[in-house]
Amino acid sequence: MKKAILLTLIINVFLFTAARSQQKTAYQPVIEPCACPVKIDSSFKTTCAYLVVPENRKKQNGKTVKLPFIIVESKNPDKRKDPVLFTGGGPGSGSLGWARGAANSMIIGDRDCIAFEQRGAGYSVPSLSGPELGAAIKESYKHNLNKDSMVVEGVKRLRKGLEARGIDLTGYNTDETVSDIHDLLSVLHIDSVNLFGISYSGGLMQAVLQRDPSHIRSLILDSPLPTFVPIDEDEPANFNEALNILFEHCKKDSADQALYGDLKEKFIAYFTSIGQKPFYISYLEKGTTDSIRVAYNRNDLFDIIQNYFGKEAPYVITELIKGNHREYVTKLLDYTFSGHRGPSGMRISVYCADQAVYHDENIVRQLNNAYPYMEGYHINDVYNAMCDCWNYTPVKAGTKQPFYSAKPAFLADGEMDNACRPLYIDMIHHYMPNSQRLLFINRYHGVVGRDVQPFLVQFLNNPYQKLISDRKDIIFY
Repeated sequence: MKKAILLTLIINVFLFTAARSQQKTAYQPVIEPCACPVKIDSSFKTTCAYLVVPENRKKQNGKTVKLPFIIVESKNPDKRKDPVLFTGGGPGSGSLGWARGAANSMIIGDRDCIAFEQRGAGYSVPSLSGPELGAAIKESYKHNLNKDSMVVEGVKRLRKGLEARGIDLTGYNTDETVSDIHDLLSVLHIDSVNLFGISYSGGLMQAVLQRDPSHIRSLILDSPLPTFVPIDEDEPANFNEALNILFEHCKKDSADQALYGDLKEKFIAYFTSIGQKPFYISYLEKGTTDSIRVAYNRNDLFDIIQNYFGKEAPYVITELIKGNHREYVTKLLDYTFSGHRGPSGMRISVYCADQAVYHDENIVRQLNNAYPYMEGYHINDVYNAMCDCWNYTPVKAGTKQPFYSAKPAFLADGEMDNACRPLYIDMIHHYMPNSQRLLFINRYHGVVGRDVQPFLVQFLNNPYQKLISDRKDIIFY
């Protein structure tokens, strides 16, 4: 009998301790009003505030982050009760500017629109931006130092600067942002929401759905990067597939066949032949009086092609092959010497936690055999050598796994997307059978603009109804 009483006491003490421990780990997300960082049409009722949540939910240090959001309310007295919530891509791109466009969109006619800033990005407090990496990259060009080594040095300096501000870099990854979005839905008492993501945030919104689908009505994913895709193992192939489609269009549609008909062959021959040999340019930094001799190489030319990827790409590629580099390299150096080249701390944290830690270096090396003319080029500006000197917590393995869902989704991409290929919307459709795909001919990354809004409204009003159109520039499937 005494033993039974003693056992009961032990169990009660254990339960009480566990309850107290749980109490300590619990937190309450808070809404804190703030001034609107982005100017919205004053004819709309607008709410601007911070979501205040822990910086790192795994640590009990009491530090918080402030994540701004903007609610633009529909003027329709009979508006639907399921708002559209948008957050930007990148990772690291700002999101709040979308609210300005939402006020002028067709979506606002029936629904409130919410723009949410991710932790570490844009107007969030703190923002994981700093001058150190951009300064190191500038230094490498100014003094013709090894650029990869200086990028690593810049990452170390950036980390040191952010940590000196008291920022816990391990608190910035997709898993934490997923928790942020669910906290926002909870504190705003939103029972049904339509999630809108682009590029990286397309995958982020999938992760929000995966965590808890109960309040998610539908997804709108523009040129999405699925959570389960290892992008560094894919992106060189993505870039080359987009180039091949571009070259095919040149061969088929160009009026100047002598110049553009065999552009693919010229491209491969030229970029194979130059290897990693240095080129030199006399460059005058803005605000200075003396020119300096700056070295650049094939990697910089690929960066230029990436920057111009679109309708201008065939002309720019042709000019680079001819050796007419000066105009384009000068613009690249102007940007570099402004100190803005290189990823933000937010982008580094998320890509290291979400991607690099899950990449297979053997597969990355195989890409050099498939695309030897791109050997040594980091098509993504965050890669393993940078993550080796960063402080991050990998996302859970489950976040990287595909998952099935019957929720409806609007999936859109451009046939010449050089970052996230249309293959990805096909892969998502495989796991989300109630999704609809729109492939835009002659379009690139980020296709959901004003001309797509009628389809968005159709989808939002009847997400399970098949979209149709007689437009020749869109394939519905």
